[in-house]
Amino acid sequence: MRVISLALAACLTAGPAAAQAPANFTVATGLITDQKAVFATVESAHVVPARARLGGTIVTLSVQDGDTVTAGQTLALVAAPAMAQQLQALDANITGQRAQLAQTNIDLARAQQLIHSGAIARSTLDQAQTAQSVASSSLKSQIAARGALAQQIAEGAVLAPVSGRVLLTPVTQGTVVVSGDTIATIAQQDYVLRLDVPEYHADFLHVGDPVRIDNGNGGTPAFGKITLVYPQIQNGQVEADATAPNIGSYFTGQRIQVWVFAGQRPGLVIPASFIESRFGLDYVDLQTKNGPPIAVPVQCGTPQPTPALPDGVEILSGLHPGEVLTAPAAP
Repeated sequence: MRVISLALAACLTAGPAAAQAPANFTVATGLITDQKAVFATVESAHVVPARARLGGTIVTLSVQDGDTVTAGQTLALVAAPAMAQQLQALDANITGQRAQLAQTNIDLARAQQLIHSGAIARSTLDQAQTAQSVASSSLKSQIAARGALAQQIAEGAVLAPVSGRVLLTPVTQGTVVVSGDTIATIAQQDYVLRLDVPEYHADFLHVGDPVRIDNGNGGTPAFGKITLVYPQIQNGQVEADATAPNIGSYFTGQRIQVWVFAGQRPGLVIPASFIESRFGLDYVDLQTKNGPPIAVPVQCGTPQPTPALPDGVEILSGLHPGEVLTAPAAP
């Protein structure tokens, strides 16, 4: 990992406070990662449309822009008035077919009783059996037709294809749609940072390189890494994707400042907590062999935060490798 190599001395004082803030720091030369500020856009790796499977009118729309949905959740219901009328007609036909089947069963049972006594001819029994068979088949056909129509109506439910956040719903309740129309656009939950880097930095971009995201409120920066570098340059820009923690807390499409790797050079970096400003000058307390620490003026460079040293600051002059710094006394 391209970060500065730092050597931390053991803490001289015991206790919880000492574990959090080391009392001493040993200056060491390491490789400093030069970084360039670029803009990145928070985007979803996949934006998936939820489409209507049949034409009709949207009778219910249960989501709006910004809602979080899960895969398989019903977003809307599309129905065609003609289908509802067809379903009612089939229900009426099924009721009639059941009554007709019940009558043919009664006629067949009566014919079977009378055939033994010779009161009717054999052909009358055959006719009763045929009528009962036709009525039974007709009822099964009507039930199957109703099931197919009910399944078609059920396909009017628009389901979320993936889990994520609804970006856009271009329709409202009462909108007439046809099969294939987009009801909602869903951004899948795997968000990435889409970086636009000038092409003269293309040679420095590699998969796995660290990126730094500054907290706009001056807090501890977050760190991520590049996961994909696109092999095409457009308008003098190279695109790359990076991942970082808590990307989902940003707005989709939000532009944020990101620092990317742009080369290495040797240098000195110390924690900012060891630096004191007095009368416009920066000082550090340098430990001596046989006496108290002495204040040494230093020239500070740019901040160089890393995951191991979030408050790292480059020192341009005033210190040498191997010197031991003492933390400033608490006011």
